[in-house]
Amino acid sequence: MRVPLQLPAQREFDAVGFGLNAVDHLIVVPEYPAFDSKMRFREHQLSAGGQTATAMAALQRLGMKTAYAGRFGSDEEGKFGLQTLQSENVNVDFAQVIDGAHNQIAFIIVDAQTGERTIVWNRDERLAYAAHEAPMQLASRGRVLHIDAHDPPACAAMAQAARAAGTIVSADIDNIYEGLPELLPLIDILVTSAEFPHRLTGISDERTSLVELKARYGCALVGMTLGARGALVYCEEQFIESPAFEVPGGCLDTTGSGDAFRSGFLYGMLCGEELEMSLRIANAVAALKCRGLGARAALPTENELKKFLKS
Repeated sequence: MRVPLQLPAQREFDAVGFGLNAVDHLIVVPEYPAFDSKMRFREHQLSAGGQTATAMAALQRLGMKTAYAGRFGSDEEGKFGLQTLQSENVNVDFAQVIDGAHNQIAFIIVDAQTGERTIVWNRDERLAYAAHEAPMQLASRGRVLHIDAHDPPACAAMAQAARAAGTIVSADIDNIYEGLPELLPLIDILVTSAEFPHRLTGISDERTSLVELKARYGCALVGMTLGARGALVYCEEQFIESPAFEVPGGCLDTTGSGDAFRSGFLYGMLCGEELEMSLRIANAVAALKCRGLGARAALPTENELKKFLKS
């Protein structure tokens, strides 16, 4: 099956992203700590993350041409986060540094036994976008616009401009934000966390919640990532389940695995692959990401991905 969308044949960028960046303080512990306890950690690492920024870095590493628009703080974390995108050759001409603001940060506890993580984060309100502040010039310069919906009115403005120019709009959403109902009808590809469809629709059954999500908002494709179970999507009145891959060498850290999955899916679609293969690629990129600590360290190159899929 093919995704029922017509991608623009050629644009300045393959994908442009508008959304979050973050700097993560990763703390690896022998096991998840009990309440009111003390524990010595095994490892601490500073790592760049954020849903949309990571997706653009992942696509760039896979050989796509990408651009990122988002706001960084003027602190050391902000400088670090911006530099990491520049070092990946992601275009950051539309990124902004907000004087006096603190960059978004997260403290992430990683369980060494499973690689699963718990995230505690904070975002300076000065990094948020109002609708009139959205970088509209970027919206239609990619074949795909990818957003994460943390500033729904600004995301809606970007999505409207993108769709008017024939650009496909993809979204990564994990929570409900004010203004979200106005944004959702503007999204073509909506792959969410496993919990989001239930939170939005009140329906606990996975498949039924996806059917309802598509009926309400008309997205061409809706789906959810399911961790070790892979992913489930609903498109053209059909469900497609795509199993996860085993992580080579074992799972070290799941931080950013959903971002990696979405970048892999978009990569497959941009390369003209059918839906089933795009999902297979997405699961492969997510598995390879989990080889290393942090959202981006183990993201694969195009050659690594192809070799993994052949094996």
